[in-house]
Amino acid sequence: MLTSIIYLIRPFILFAIILVLSLFISRLGLSVWQFERIANIESLITLLFNGLRIDLSSIGYLLVIPALIHPWLMLWHKYSAHWLTLLSGIFTAVFISVLFFELATPAFINEYGFRPNRLFIEYLAYPNEVMKMLFNGHLVTLILVISLLIFISKIFWQLNHRLFQRYQQTQQGNLTSSVISFCLLIVVLFAFARGTTGHRPINPSLVYFSTDPLINSLTLNSIYSVTHAYKQFGDEENAAKLYGKMHEQDLIDIIQTETQLAPQSFLVSDLPSLNKRLPVYQGKAKNLVIILEESLGAQFVSSLGGIALTPQIDKLNNDGWAFKNLYATGTRSVRGIEAVITGFTPTPARAVVKLGKSQQNFFTIASLLKDNNYNTQFIYGGESHFDNMKSFFLGNGFDDIVDFDDIESPKFVASWGASDEDLFRQANVELNKLHNADKPFFSFIFSSSNHDPFEIPEGVVKPINYSQAQLAKYNTKELARHKAIQYADYALGKFIAKAKTQAYWQNTVFLIVADHDARASGSDLVPINNFHIPGVILNSGKANTLDERVVSQIDLAPTLLSLMGIENVSPMLGHDLNNSQAAGRAMMQYADNFAYMKGDNVTILRPDKAPLAFNYNAYTQKLTPTPLNPQQNKIALAHVLWGCLAYEKKWYPSGQASRFDLADSAQDGSLALTEVVD
Repeated sequence: MLTSIIYLIRPFILFAIILVLSLFISRLGLSVWQFERIANIESLITLLFNGLRIDLSSIGYLLVIPALIHPWLMLWHKYSAHWLTLLSGIFTAVFISVLFFELATPAFINEYGFRPNRLFIEYLAYPNEVMKMLFNGHLVTLILVISLLIFISKIFWQLNHRLFQRYQQTQQGNLTSSVISFCLLIVVLFAFARGTTGHRPINPSLVYFSTDPLINSLTLNSIYSVTHAYKQFGDEENAAKLYGKMHEQDLIDIIQTETQLAPQSFLVSDLPSLNKRLPVYQGKAKNLVIILEESLGAQFVSSLGGIALTPQIDKLNNDGWAFKNLYATGTRSVRGIEAVITGFTPTPARAVVKLGKSQQNFFTIASLLKDNNYNTQFIYGGESHFDNMKSFFLGNGFDDIVDFDDIESPKFVASWGASDEDLFRQANVELNKLHNADKPFFSFIFSSSNHDPFEIPEGVVKPINYSQAQLAKYNTKELARHKAIQYADYALGKFIAKAKTQAYWQNTVFLIVADHDARASGSDLVPINNFHIPGVILNSGKANTLDERVVSQIDLAPTLLSLMGIENVSPMLGHDLNNSQAAGRAMMQYADNFAYMKGDNVTILRPDKAPLAFNYNAYTQKLTPTPLNPQQNKIALAHVLWGCLAYEKKWYPSGQASRFDLADSAQDGSLALTEVVD
């Protein structure tokens, strides 16, 4: 009997051992590679032990379905041979899948600072752009991964084939052994999958033990990490609840208070953030041009304390209203678009640019300006369908999309589309058309040359004379990035110089801002320094200045509307920075962690774990642990919960100004509201 039972469960035992050993070797190799980030041997042991728990959980999920079938089909001698052939194929497919994700992990860590996660899934939706990027910028890595995948898979196939050949030659099972084997497999695999005796199954937060996000991600395996991220896609409306709970009215009270608007500015209870704002500029409404620069962190801008790669931006910082301490809300372009165009707060879910409920009737400054008789346009050098931009923009206030197919005779085409010079050349044409249309306009221009694989025209920018110390510090890819940044800066400066000679310049406010930094990495739960970005407003009507307040990307839209002379009703929470008392806070989403920074005090929220507090030194770029401030913790929690709640309850709609007839009361400054009935 025992022999029959062992016979039936042996394939699963052997395959589970192979998977555990493979994942252990991969995790150990990654740990050795990143050993300087591991505090001590005790941390390494914890990492490997917690990793084993996740690996066993993964095995439980991966093998449970064939385990449900195997003992019963082995009773039918007529079908057992066919089943074993299929089972061998299943094991091979599972092994290759696990191996593929592990082999892809080092390159992903190099780029994003942790194991493959939701970004890996999101990029799969754009195979054309991704394959161009891989072939043009990561060909050696691609060849190495594919070669190792084929080589190791071949070894596994041969080993697996021999094992199953011998297995088929041995005795068959019987009903009793099948029943016992079935029970054993299900109980063990269920225990593996659950991973804990607690009330909740194992999840990443239960095995995370470090304040270093990379080390925490190493406790996972990559197929588990990607699968967990995919699962979260189905519950994005509730994603922020992982940080804690708050009574809805308390949340609303905090959110309204932190906007620094007067209580009477908020209009209706069913849309808690809906508010009316009056502009600082009184006169003919101005045009607006926003230039979103791809992957341009403050670390590359010398006037913001970075290395000297952007002389044009440094010059513009002296010629406008520049922000010394401006922070992005995230690490992806869609997060930057979300913040700058909609003023929406960041969440652990995907940016609203990609979510279903926000594809129509979601507030953007384009929809607001369209309601104010503006022409609205998006200009991009690549394919505007990428990251769902085209769908989101056309559904939310943009009249016109100009992308790669509309750029006239581009002189240089890279993996991500036309070069920045070609983009800005076309932008100048489009802005002149908009100017001649005799209506105010809003144009949103998004660059792409400073994007991996950093393809730029040859001979345009002068090579940097690096010292030997610098050459030792920067690898080949980083040097290519520097060159692309130089080119992006050159193209931007060339465009602004041209724009100053055009008729549209005089009555147009320009914002130049990065979507995010080049990369976010480091041993901090949230690497604050990698959220620091340049931003400058030209033609603001204000004296040229370097504003030293802490500023968030979500503050830019309200500030611009105020400078343009647009009296508006919107659900935005950002501050109008024309108010000298405004701002002083920023919020940042980094993977599953959320940081709320007020001055130099930072509260970091983590899924299913207690919040932590730090002091951030902008000069050393270091976080120092401090006692938790309960009030700031509440403010941070309110802001991270707000986004998901506002999305779920549709509290962020466009077109609200038309619902009300608004008038300022001469007596007390309050607003008299009468809902318009069509």
